[in-house]
Amino acid sequence: MFQYKKYFLIIIMIFNSTVYSQQVNEFKFLRYNDVVSIDSTNQSFYYKIKQITLSKKSNTFLFFGAENRTQYQLFKNENWDESYKDDNGFILNRALFYANLKIGNSFRLFGQLQSSSSIGRIDPNPLEENPLDLHQLFVDFKVENLNFRIGRQELYYGSQRLISVREGPNSRQAFDAIKITYQKRNLAVDAFYSFYVKNRFGNFNDKIDSNIKFYGLYASINQVKYLNNIEIYFLNIQKTESTYNTLSGQENRKTIGSRIWGNYSKWNYDIEAAYQFGKFGTKNINAWTFSIHNYFTYNIHKTKQKIGLKAEYISGDKNQNDNSLETFNPLFPRGAYFGLAALIGPSNLIDVHPFLEFQLTQKLNFNIDYDMFWRASINDAIYQPNVSVLFNSSDSTSRKIGNQLGASFDYSFNKYLNLTVEGTWFQSGNFIKDVSNGKDIFFTATTLTLVL
Repeated sequence: MFQYKKYFLIIIMIFNSTVYSQQVNEFKFLRYNDVVSIDSTNQSFYYKIKQITLSKKSNTFLFFGAENRTQYQLFKNENWDESYKDDNGFILNRALFYANLKIGNSFRLFGQLQSSSSIGRIDPNPLEENPLDLHQLFVDFKVENLNFRIGRQELYYGSQRLISVREGPNSRQAFDAIKITYQKRNLAVDAFYSFYVKNRFGNFNDKIDSNIKFYGLYASINQVKYLNNIEIYFLNIQKTESTYNTLSGQENRKTIGSRIWGNYSKWNYDIEAAYQFGKFGTKNINAWTFSIHNYFTYNIHKTKQKIGLKAEYISGDKNQNDNSLETFNPLFPRGAYFGLAALIGPSNLIDVHPFLEFQLTQKLNFNIDYDMFWRASINDAIYQPNVSVLFNSSDSTSRKIGNQLGASFDYSFNKYLNLTVEGTWFQSGNFIKDVSNGKDIFFTATTLTLVL
């Protein structure tokens, strides 16, 4: 079946180079925000299937869109263990297709299918192998400055440190939610109430996980004097069972936080802090995080370059035997939090991360970064991006987790087709060596993405 997909992709690439130049589109990360030109003079084949005019009188249009991402991945010493042998690597493919019905400026019906498949992957999980499912289906009603959205939808806020669409893994994540958005001039406020949608093996069987309830308020103010942009949020997650280190229990966790971001001349900054409180079993939650992301831009021969530093402190539990839990829960973060390899997640962590980005040509970019990881608390575990325990604290008193070197080349053929080649080397620290076989990990991936 993969052969057919490969041939189809080649045909699309040829079609892309010969026909798409006539079309004016703006693709968005959240595809329901795509901008498609309404131009009756454009008679290209692509335009005709991209947009269908149902009624000019009532301003009713039907839009279609799709994307396909094919990845080849190869691990050496996956999970820090040389017994995980896969010399040939594996292929992950994700296809998304949407239909977007708009009636005037007040009503919209949006639906999106997702197909995630794997070839050659040993024991794939539901994020890697989920053949066909309804990823999004919601309606929008707009009344003046208010928009009401009901149905299955992606949630995306701020820097994606806490709420994301999980772009890195093979399946993006969604929620069954009710969301109300107020927007006027430079102020936007969202209120939402949702249940997490859990990916499952099979077709059309992704259902809400009634054990995970999630709601909150998120406000953003733009064009603020001196600060540029401010975000303030309150979030609440309720889970019937969570596990931190070696303890499990019911969790009711509240998060309050703020983010300030913007730029002054060539300096760009992104600063965020959040505090968590609530209950985990009989324990009181008392967790926090602080992150800073700074970089400078400069030009060399009309190409843009960046040099920057990211750093964050993410609290961990100090003592399992007291009545307090200090482990920070990142809620629903971007899956590839520290790179596509997604080796560890943002809990109980100190991270220092210098990076460089070079625009070699108008189409080719080269990025290199170096991550240094330590446990914030030597009495707590380290965790995966989904907050499940990766290695508990055991009897190790080592703080150093390891260092990670990453590099990537990114080439944009045009706005429809993109190729990325990347590699990651993780050098195991003393903690990893204490609790596992402690082998260094090498990871490489090649990603071809087509957006229609």
